[in-house]
Amino acid sequence: ALLEDCGLGKTVQQLTWAENVIRHAGKKNGKVLILTPIAVAQQTIREAEKFGMEAYRSKSGELTDGINVTNYHRLHKYKPGDFLAVVLDESSILKGMDGFYRKEITAFMARVTYRLLCSATPAPNDFMELGTSSEALGMMSYSQMLAAFFTNDGETTQQWRLKGHAKTRFWQWMASWARAIRKPSDLGFPDGPFILPKLNVLRHLVPSMMPKVGLFREPARGLDEQRLERKRTLESRCSKVAELVPKNRPCVIWCHLNKESEVLAKMIPGAVEVRGSDSDEVKEERLIGFSTGEVRVIVTKPKIAGFGLNWQHCSDVFYFPSHSHEAYYQAVRRCWRFGQEREVNCNIVASEGEILVLNNMLRKERLAEEMYAGICREMGKFSAKVEETNGHVPMRIPKWLQQ
Repeated sequence: ALLEDCGLGKTVQQLTWAENVIRHAGKKNGKVLILTPIAVAQQTIREAEKFGMEAYRSKSGELTDGINVTNYHRLHKYKPGDFLAVVLDESSILKGMDGFYRKEITAFMARVTYRLLCSATPAPNDFMELGTSSEALGMMSYSQMLAAFFTNDGETTQQWRLKGHAKTRFWQWMASWARAIRKPSDLGFPDGPFILPKLNVLRHLVPSMMPKVGLFREPARGLDEQRLERKRTLESRCSKVAELVPKNRPCVIWCHLNKESEVLAKMIPGAVEVRGSDSDEVKEERLIGFSTGEVRVIVTKPKIAGFGLNWQHCSDVFYFPSHSHEAYYQAVRRCWRFGQEREVNCNIVASEGEILVLNNMLRKERLAEEMYAGICREMGKFSAKVEETNGHVPMRIPKWLQQ
């Protein structure tokens, strides 16, 4: 598993890995399948061409010898027995324990010899989410990992922490099948151009519809109140975004409600909307249009286009807050990533009544940064040792047996 931050070149790494699998297997007609989010398949093809590699875009189950690239939602058109290897781009799709895609993908991968996962957010909320990656790679099942390294202190099955004696062993085990880096210096190399430009997070609050308590508006509490507040302030929030959108350079606007994207597309001249109800072909055409500069302003949801796309040509981002840190992180990282040459402005537009939602999202961001730093730090202690032994540690006979 390549657990690397956005912009570190996971695409070219997975393409190179795929080529070497075919060479290593010694099969002239070997086939590798790369699975990607929507619109990222074509981007992967462009990256292959850029580095002089050959990759084929497959849509309906047709295959060619070599590297075949398709989208996750087309997986049912393929048979695992046809492939030497499978690659998951943006493999955090596996993190949902009860997700349909997780079960389908894990079952597919179990029947393929070589497997590679690539993700910048392998465990957005908790270390235990790494278990879905382990299971997909055939290292340990999710439940086996929990039993081996974690203990449950709470009243629910979601409250797990690393066992005291397992803190070292867990990271040694992780280092045997994954590499985690945020920047080249995590591997002992100079960062050079891999230093991100400044990210300017700008908060814009619009008047709330919540009742006042003294001089201040009462924040919306609970999901029901927060959903109602979001709907009541929809027009004013969208108007604020339309007012702030630059007139002469690209920008991406992330929203969560269909009505939000519909209103924004009408308010902003030249804005193109990408909705969940659009056909896959329409989604891909519009997202690629923004990538190539044919579309100046794109309006969509993080769950539609928040993963895998490279939009370094854009440095203006607009976002309505939600409780999902991963959605926010991935949305901003489409533009704020290695290769971006300008400062990125992230405009967060919320109502006064949504302040608790905004604070929770930013709190989760701080926790996720600490956790990812911990993954890189702890794994870094053992990665070099694993490489020295080629992943094999000689068995040692206990001293009491030697006597």
